[in-house]
Parts: sequence; C-alpha cells; structure tokens
Amino acid sequence: MSRRKIAAGNWKMNTTVSEGLELIAELGQQNIPADVTVIIGVPATHLHPLQQAAASQIHIAAQNSHHELKGAYTGEISVTTLKAMGLTYVILGHSERREYAKEDNALLKAKLDTALAAGLQVIFCCGEPLSVRKANDQNQYVQTQLSESLLHLSADQLANVVVAYEPIWAIGTGETATPEQAQDMHAHIRAVLTKQYGQVAAQSTSILYGGSVKPANAKELFGQPDVDGGLVGGASLKADGFGSIINSFS
Repeated sequence: MSRRKIAAGNWKMNTTVSEGLELIAELGQQNIPADVTVIIGVPATHLHPLQQAAASQIHIAAQNSHHELKGAYTGEISVTTLKAMGLTYVILGHSERREYAKEDNALLKAKLDTALAAGLQVIFCCGEPLSVRKANDQNQYVQTQLSESLLHLSADQLANVVVAYEPIWAIGTGETATPEQAQDMHAHIRAVLTKQYGQVAAQSTSILYGGSVKPANAKELFGQPDVDGGLVGGASLKADGFGSIINSFS
C-alpha cells in the first residue's frame, strides 16, 4: 500500500519575516516531484505572510497550537486562528516543546484532539533521549508516548496524523543514528499502530524521520521500507539543500 512521501521542514525560531519570504520563494523554484508533499513549519509571526506567498505545492505549518480554542492564554495560538489563515498542518509534540515547555503526554493528547477536531492535520512527534537509548528502552519509551497521547484516536482520525520519530540522542550530541536504527524504530511504531488499528490503517500512515536529516544521508534514510520522509531542521533553511532532500526519494 502506497503512503505519502513527505519532506517537512521545521525552521524553529529562525529567520525574520523578510528572510522567510525570500526563502519560501527560493523553495518554490526548486524541483518538487508531484508525488512528494512539502510542508514547512515556520514561526508564528510568519504564518500569514508565508501562507499567502508560498507556491501551491508548498504547505505552511504552525510549529505549535494550544489545547483550548480561546481564552486568557497570553502568547499562545489557537487552532481556530490557524484554520482561519487557511493552514492545513500543525506540528505537535516536538522534542523541544516537550523539553523546554514541559509538555507531557496528557497535554499533547489534549492538543492533538483539539487540532484534529478543528480539521487540521497533525505532524505528531515522538522519540527518546540518549539515556533511554543507552538503556535499550527506546521501544517501550516511544510506545508509551503513543499510548498516552495518540492511540485513543479512531482510525478515521489517525488518517489525519503523520508520525515523526525524533531520536533526540542523535541531535546535537555527537551520536549518529544509522539508517538501520531509523528503520528499526519506524517498524516498531508501525507495529504499534497495526496492533491498535489493523494493517490497512497502519500501512497508510506516513512516518517521518527527524534525526539530523541532510542532503548527504536523506536518500539512504528515505530508502528504508518504513521511512516515508523526514522532518528536517537546519537543512531546511537552505533552499538548494532542502531541494536535494525533497528529491531524495526513490
């Protein structure tokens, strides 16, 4: 069963609006294969202007959203606002949100429910830190993240979720995840989804790899049977490099 090939970029807290507009224009000039979905997560300040400026084959995504529709939540952004901008995607559960903003599995469950109810598609992140990987507890750790935040969804709801695996231990630590390690975890995640939802739903769910994807390693990573693309950080801030990643699918 074919799954969507997805090249997702996450600019994090980088670029000014003018820099973002320039970069999104450069990305629009890259060769984007018809069968690859390109999604760019940008700072909240950039959402509206880049949504207006992006080429039709590039989808602009929010990097976060709140679990309430409105209220006294200074500095937050609601799914209602995102939908009103015409956005389709939001990233939830990113390792940096989990670490720095102390977002736990229960909160992410609420955020996921709110986003899906609003009609957004969600890139839902999961992944283990170095201590867990060294203890060889990574499979159970990620399964718990999914069990407490995502596995309550119906199969119809799951169809609007893309899972992104972030091996936190391989990001800025000097450690390196091999394509085989990426495949092992992606296969485990798909097995968890299969047990909960059956083979059809699990085989239809795209699972992205988010561990320092670069032009040099993208082709080998994307060539793994359960790796359906990448959630790309720093390499998405250069149009030509990200263009290479977009064209790294077999």
